[in-house]
Amino acid sequence: MKAALCEQYGGPERIVVRDVPAPQLASGQVLVDVKAAAVNFPDLLFIADRYQVSIPVPFTPGSEFAGSVAAVGEGVTGFAVGDAVYGSAMSGGMAEQIAVPASDLYPVPVGLSMIEAAAFRVTSMTAYHGLVTAGSLKPGDWVVVLGAAGGVGTATVDLAVRLGARVIGAASSRERLSVATELGAEAGIDYSTEDLKGRIKEITGGGADLVIDAIGDRYAEPALRAVRWGGRFVSIGFAAGDIPKIPLNLVLLKNVTVRGMEVRTWNAKLPEETARGRQLLADLVAQGMRPAVSEVHDLDDVAVALQRVADRKHTGKVVIRVAE
Repeated sequence: MKAALCEQYGGPERIVVRDVPAPQLASGQVLVDVKAAAVNFPDLLFIADRYQVSIPVPFTPGSEFAGSVAAVGEGVTGFAVGDAVYGSAMSGGMAEQIAVPASDLYPVPVGLSMIEAAAFRVTSMTAYHGLVTAGSLKPGDWVVVLGAAGGVGTATVDLAVRLGARVIGAASSRERLSVATELGAEAGIDYSTEDLKGRIKEITGGGADLVIDAIGDRYAEPALRAVRWGGRFVSIGFAAGDIPKIPLNLVLLKNVTVRGMEVRTWNAKLPEETARGRQLLADLVAQGMRPAVSEVHDLDDVAVALQRVADRKHTGKVVIRVAE
């Protein structure tokens, strides 16, 4: 089968497409014919060996995929050959087939194409846990989304609006902010040219109830300073580069709740909350919610797709079409 392969750590240019042996199906696993795989920022960290967990080379990147069941292993119930499924794994999605535990797969929600399904689970569950589980979102809350034009950002803006929040999108240009506006954000802040702290306070009339921070770096502290007394700040990533250091006196004086949220471990450790989120998201898909897919690339162009995300030139999600 064809698969993208990381044979040595580095940037997207190191990723090649090769013919490799098909995965062996083990007990409790499902073999999936992959139709599409999404690109997520952690994929870049894995291939650069900069993630919290290291994957030994060689490996196939790709943490999010959709396809059809090709075979089921011993002991697997609830899936049959031909079922449309989507799921996530640490790696392996950018290939014609992947074998994963049955517990990591779910039926594709009615209404989603394979391209959309591949782009849905990781970002939508990140948005759900960030906003609801960690962020205690309430209707009417002022929510600031840093990195509002990216994959997680667009999903977070969309979900927050659908849950009744008043949303401010923050991104690196006015052109990128237009994506958040189309999803229902009431206001936008170009943090490359505007005073982030000042604009948040001006727009909200005193401070944000909740900040969802997917970018970190120099933008985290001014956003934290713009949270109202008793508000919440949720860190979900550091796409802008450096991991920020937060002065704890701000947390103390403003009585701010600061939480970190890493979706892989939250899904595993909070099964009841995750199940509630999955049902809510399925209901919203039935009402018309869709992931903001901006680019689709063929598997042979996997390095180009990864580079687009690395350069932060894309909006929404970038997806790799593995098969028709």
